[in-house]
Amino acid sequence: MWNPLSWVMEAAALVAILLSNGPEPWLCATPGASTCYSENAAPDWPDFIGIICLLLINSSIGYYEEEQAGAAVDALMDQLLREYKVLRNGEWTTCPSRELVPGDIIIIKLGDIIPADCKLLHGEPMKIDQAALTGESLPVTRHPGQDVFSGSTVKQGEIEAIIHSTGVNTFFGKAANLVATTEGHGHLQQILTLIGLFCMSYIGIWIIILCSVQYGLYHWDYRRGIDMVLVVLIGGIPIAMPTVLSVTMAIGVHELAQEQAVVTRITAVEELAGMDILCSDKTGTLTLNQLTVKEPTTVEPYKPSDALLAAALAARRHGDPDAIDRCIMESMTEEQRKEMNDRYEVTKFVPFDPSSKRTEAHITDRTTGAKFLCSKGAPQIIIGLAHNADEIRDPQNLVIADYASRGLRAIGVARSDDEGKTWNYIGLLSLSDPPRPDTKATIQAAVALGIRIIMITGDQIAIGRETARELGMGLNFHAAHVLKQQFIDGVPISQVIEESQGWGEVMPEDKYKVVQALRENGHLVGMTGDGVNDAPALKAADVGIAVAGATDAARGAADMVLLSEGLSVIIKAILGSRCIFQRMRNYATYACATTIRIVTTFGILATVWEFSYPPFLVLIIAILNDGTIMTVSTDRVQPSPRPDSWRLRTIFITAFVLGYYLAVSSIVYFYLIVHTTWFQDTFGVEGLHYNTSYPGNYANAKPTQSTMIVGIIYLQVSITGQMVIFNTRTRSWFWTTRPSYFLMGAFVIAQIVATMIAVYAYWPFTQLSPIGWGWAAVTWVWSLVWWFPLDIPKIILRKTLEGEWAFMQWPSSFEGTFGNAMGKRGWGGHKPRTGSQGRERRGSMGSSQRPGGSGRPMGSRRKN
Repeated sequence: MWNPLSWVMEAAALVAILLSNGPEPWLCATPGASTCYSENAAPDWPDFIGIICLLLINSSIGYYEEEQAGAAVDALMDQLLREYKVLRNGEWTTCPSRELVPGDIIIIKLGDIIPADCKLLHGEPMKIDQAALTGESLPVTRHPGQDVFSGSTVKQGEIEAIIHSTGVNTFFGKAANLVATTEGHGHLQQILTLIGLFCMSYIGIWIIILCSVQYGLYHWDYRRGIDMVLVVLIGGIPIAMPTVLSVTMAIGVHELAQEQAVVTRITAVEELAGMDILCSDKTGTLTLNQLTVKEPTTVEPYKPSDALLAAALAARRHGDPDAIDRCIMESMTEEQRKEMNDRYEVTKFVPFDPSSKRTEAHITDRTTGAKFLCSKGAPQIIIGLAHNADEIRDPQNLVIADYASRGLRAIGVARSDDEGKTWNYIGLLSLSDPPRPDTKATIQAAVALGIRIIMITGDQIAIGRETARELGMGLNFHAAHVLKQQFIDGVPISQVIEESQGWGEVMPEDKYKVVQALRENGHLVGMTGDGVNDAPALKAADVGIAVAGATDAARGAADMVLLSEGLSVIIKAILGSRCIFQRMRNYATYACATTIRIVTTFGILATVWEFSYPPFLVLIIAILNDGTIMTVSTDRVQPSPRPDSWRLRTIFITAFVLGYYLAVSSIVYFYLIVHTTWFQDTFGVEGLHYNTSYPGNYANAKPTQSTMIVGIIYLQVSITGQMVIFNTRTRSWFWTTRPSYFLMGAFVIAQIVATMIAVYAYWPFTQLSPIGWGWAAVTWVWSLVWWFPLDIPKIILRKTLEGEWAFMQWPSSFEGTFGNAMGKRGWGGHKPRTGSQGRERRGSMGSSQRPGGSGRPMGSRRKN
């Protein structure tokens, strides 16, 4: 209950119990007051207890649902626990990070997040990124014998280390304990605040009007005026909003987790719903990452077997080899591997890192005693090592280009027999990594959802372009080196990035530059990756997505971690996030419309006709509404066919139109009841008259026509107030998408209860007397007649504010691609319809860009 909306409702409870009678001189505000029904009245216990119950119900439901969803997500998060190679009892085994204990010897390598405070053992110096601990922007070098701390990331090197501290006893754990109670406020909290301010501002204006008219013009006594203040406070404050939105988000995150997409930052759901560009790594995301070695090509005097042997010697053979090392070893026969292991000893191994782009091994031939070095890595790097680099570069580039044109990745191999002073180039290994079977259909589905896919790869442009051609992606590729320039053929680099469809030969900083530039151009950018070289871009993106099998560094930088391989799960996550987002927007529109409707209705009735309404009945409406609206968190919705955002301007204007429309329905109904005999003449019901001196003394209430009118207005407000959710929950006509059974069931139960109260309840304490079935039937007919055309202004507003007709359907191309990639049913629980669809405008306040020209949508957030 710690939010501004709850504070206002808690203040209303205090008003009911402490200020309802007021100071004695003010019991009758003016000598001319016709009645003084505050005299001898007890404190307003019914309203006080009702408000407290409403607060407790909302907070309890929110706590329970969030705990349930959180527990389910935590169970899946356990699958993300990193496992490490541990030396125990003389044997290397695999152990989850949480089971490590002091004294364990582990292997840490490039991309690992160090799981505990350790001391480095024998090996080469490592580069460690300690930014998360110390704020240092550059990696530091750590030598054998020095300590490295939990939470640091390995940027270069591989070594064994012995653990000496774990958990809260680590350097990081002690620091984390100091801030364990610190709470953050995300973008959702900002949206809640803005919507809350909108509702409270409108309520505040009407409280001023009511007090001025009631006490200044009509000379109401103190208690009667306070009751009307409580009516607009209780009825206008959307007390369930924090609970509904947080529960919707929590349940939605649970649903995403069931689709193998674990959200590590809950507000990332909003950004994912609005994401319009996805920068995707190639290897392992678009492709299978199942490398196979093709026939090597060599230069004289070397043979293909020499190239394969040198590559194998320069690969990690033990511990935890990467995909390339593994495929090279698997390309050898068991006999070849045994002969190599028996004859050659690796005395020193320098693992791959993104800067050098190669590995290096120091080898001793046990048969002859000869010592030599082998290296493998990026072809241009290996060619550059060779003593005759200028001579071989052009012919080798032709071979590399031929490989690339066939989508094959080249690995260069070289050997040095004089301790690295002179390198002899051996040749090239070609590696094949075919696209995933579902990737092409998934990309088509993404395009149909309004998302542009940009491939960012460390491979050559030709390889990336060939892969893009196979997948039906754009072929406008650029080499990463152009990012260092301000203009390309007179075109600003920002425009080149904007129009690009792929980037090749990128370094980690290049990926970061592309993502950052796209964000500065006003896009919500997603980035997929799995390696340590992807971490900066994952951190910079609005939605960083670590794919299955990602390194600790990538997972730590990401907002979402995928447990299934490939791109298709991302599309499922996008659809899921848009459904979650749609439910939240639907409720926000409903809540604002309800505030406008209730406050305006009772404000006008009180100021024009001196109509008094008991606060307790507004509490009943609020409780029944909240019980019904909680089911919105699991409602069936149709996700937006285009990237979505809050668009608060649209929400507020729609709320005003719907709220005023419903207020008019109640005001006209009241007028016809009180000032005409139309209902008596048409339906044969009892004629009613309202006495402006009502309600009289609370303690001596009697059934009157005025109290019957209170019951009629209560039922009409309750019916139309809940029925409007069926209008706000859809983008089109209310009948186009069936509500969930939970929502329909909750509505039916709530309206049965509301109707029974109106028909039979005789509650003197709240000035309510039975209206009978005749007036109940008339009220239902009146409400349905006014409710049915409510979609017309909603759809016209959407056309006016967003430039599209709400009944336009999904792109005709989407059903086929969506069906091929994910099956025939969408996240909303129904089959997407086909048709044409205009592109939505973006931005929380309804414009495509922020004020001030930054181009950033207001519904997004910037990572630091």
